[in-house]
Amino acid sequence: MPRSEWPPLVRERPDATARPSTTLPAVEDRLAGFQRWFGERALVNHMDVDRVPLHGMTGWLGEPGTGNLCHRSGRFYSIEGLQVQTDREWHPQWTQPVIVQPETGVLGMLVKEEGGTLHCLMQAKVEPGNMGGLQLSPTVQATRSNLTGVHGGRAVKYVEYFTDAGAGHGRVVADSLQSEQGSWFLGKRNRNIIVQVFDEIPVEDDFRWLTLDEIGELLRWDNLVNMDSRTVLSCLPPALVARAREGTQSPDDDFGAAVRASFAGVGRPVVTSDEVLSRLTDVRMRQRLVTRRVPLDRVRDDGWQVSEDEIARPDGKFFRIIGVEVRAGRREVASWAQPLLAPTGQGTVTLVVRRLGDVLHALVRCRAEAGTLNVAELGPTVQHLAANYADLPEAGRPPELEQLVPGKVLTRFDAVHSEEGGRFHHAVNRYRVVEAIDGELLDPPADFMWVTLAQLAELLRHSNYLNVELRSLIACLHTL
Repeated sequence: MPRSEWPPLVRERPDATARPSTTLPAVEDRLAGFQRWFGERALVNHMDVDRVPLHGMTGWLGEPGTGNLCHRSGRFYSIEGLQVQTDREWHPQWTQPVIVQPETGVLGMLVKEEGGTLHCLMQAKVEPGNMGGLQLSPTVQATRSNLTGVHGGRAVKYVEYFTDAGAGHGRVVADSLQSEQGSWFLGKRNRNIIVQVFDEIPVEDDFRWLTLDEIGELLRWDNLVNMDSRTVLSCLPPALVARAREGTQSPDDDFGAAVRASFAGVGRPVVTSDEVLSRLTDVRMRQRLVTRRVPLDRVRDDGWQVSEDEIARPDGKFFRIIGVEVRAGRREVASWAQPLLAPTGQGTVTLVVRRLGDVLHALVRCRAEAGTLNVAELGPTVQHLAANYADLPEAGRPPELEQLVPGKVLTRFDAVHSEEGGRFHHAVNRYRVVEAIDGELLDPPADFMWVTLAQLAELLRHSNYLNVELRSLIACLHTL
């Protein structure tokens, strides 16, 4: 995947609001070096991915009696049916395919402070479903099957820093189990862990130390910093980020200062942290969500078409299940086959922020999804693929940005990012942070609330409070 043209160091969309550049000359110089390194790694880390029929995938089979797509080893993951019952008026029950991967993986990032600057050890890694091929992943991105060697491949590099984090390899600064996409996975969680090292460690060819400011600029480039990196970056303690970025921000960057103050807990939130937890708990108790694993063959009852080539809906909504064969010379295993979930379009993920009482707050939603472990988690203000709901009555559609914030907004962050390429094929969302600056402050709907960034960061120390889309936006906010 040689990238013939790189975007400018600071991306801008036509509707983006101009703000002072935070790209220091030293960052620009180092990013030029990054581009050379990344181009070299792209030439080496090539991957050939070909579509194949679902029932032609080497090592996979359709389970007799259920139709579930399973690996012959009984490991990795499976594609099964999920029957869902809710109390929604517009669509109270349905059956869908779902990815079942009960094992917990490790998403680990090594960090170090050098010259008062925080550096993160990033990996250039390609996944079969990636948009654009090579992307930046955390130091370790591994399933339990990778860690235990069930695939018979090469060992995962640097994994000992995270599996034996207390054995003198460094200091753990963040460690929690976090969810993945609740509409596509059933109860999937990964260990998100950040370890600070103090001794020099050898850096392999596919790895590179990048400062947080450099990562911040790279986050503005489409489809470069992968989902696993973003979720781990969101778990960075705000105090560590503040110390690492001290003196690197422009004094004219009023919004950046408001972000940092909100992360630092300066000022009074409009709702207490106890009330945030109470509201989320109330949604988890009040909202009916009953799920049951059923044979994959049962999805036909809800209009899904199951063929040799794919599983899809005739109306083209939501997603398809496809099969691929993969050849990759530099991965733990050189070749394999697998099913992937392929969304049918680009989604929209937007977080609205506003200064309330001189404190920057974010408007988050208690969002229930079929595969979420605890019914609901906090999600961004807007999260949907609009075409999936176009034919529903207005009461059944998710609220749009204009309905929630009728006044003027300024775009503070805007980029298209890929979701996890190891299970999804070309799954992308447009991620935006917009600041509401005028207009009437409407009372948000019952499942929405205004919270500070410090309150969100505190919840990230624990499991199953923020969904993966909101965590991606938290990562982006850490670098503004």
